[in-house]
Amino acid sequence: MRALLIALALFFSTSIANADETGSAGITIDLNTLQPVEGGCQLTFVASTAHADGIEKLVFEMVLFTTEGAVDRLTLFDFGEIPARAPRVRQFVLPQLECTNLGQLLFNGVNACQIGGAENTACATGLTLTSRTDVELLG
Repeated sequence: MRALLIALALFFSTSIANADETGSAGITIDLNTLQPVEGGCQLTFVASTAHADGIEKLVFEMVLFTTEGAVDRLTLFDFGEIPARAPRVRQFVLPQLECTNLGQLLFNGVNACQIGGAENTACATGLTLTSRTDVELLG
């Protein structure tokens, strides 16, 4: 019986560790607000991760689409550090863009993901996107 309990404990601890390494711990990004600013549009995001170690560096390649569906631009959003289980607010100003002309944001890929001092693939999986605005998030 004791051997069975030890085997089950090892199985579950290994499963949890593997889930964490593959990124199923997940990243959640919410587009919270859009606000016109002088010369552009400011996007405010709330980002969090359930990854046990947090994320030291997170950069996404983004594609901005107009309300008509045309590609407006390709850019990078540097979310910086996202600590474990602690939300962070990040703001990005998009110059020469009216907020009302922004229709969709595509999370086109991960440009940088650093966890535990090394590049990691965990940021490319388990991404949950939400929007409290009329702008649709894709990814």
